[in-house]
Amino acid sequence: QLQLVESGGGLVQPGGSLRLSCVASGFTLDYYAIGWFRQSPGKEREGVSCISSSGGRTDYADSVKGRFTISRDNAKIAVYLQMNSLQPEDTAVYYCAASRIGNMCARRNSAYEYWGQGTQVTVSS
Repeated sequence: QLQLVESGGGLVQPGGSLRLSCVASGFTLDYYAIGWFRQSPGKEREGVSCISSSGGRTDYADSVKGRFTISRDNAKIAVYLQMNSLQPEDTAVYYCAASRIGNMCARRNSAYEYWGQGTQVTVSS
C-alpha cells in the first residue's frame, strides 16, 4: 500500500522555523512529483509548493516565496519543506502529496493521487 507520512510540525513563535518531512512507505519517491499543501479551518486547501521528480522544477505560492524551500532526497525517500520566518497566517495542517506524473510541478489538488494524513503547524506567541 502506498503511504505518505508527514512529520516535523509543531508550535513555533512568529519568526521561527520548522522543517517538514514527507516520507514514503511502500514505494520510492524517485519518479514522483511531490506537492506540499496546507489547510486552515474554514479555508480551502492551498498548494504551497511543489517539486518535480528530478528536483529540476519547483514552484511556490506567492505567500511563501522567499521564506519556504522545498527539496528532495531520493536516496532517503524523503521530501522536505523548510519553513522560515513563520507567521500566524501560516498556521494550518500541512499535507504532502505525490503524483505518478513525475516530470511536472503543480500546486493544484487534482494533480496528485496520493496524500498523507497531515501535520499541524501552529505559529503563535
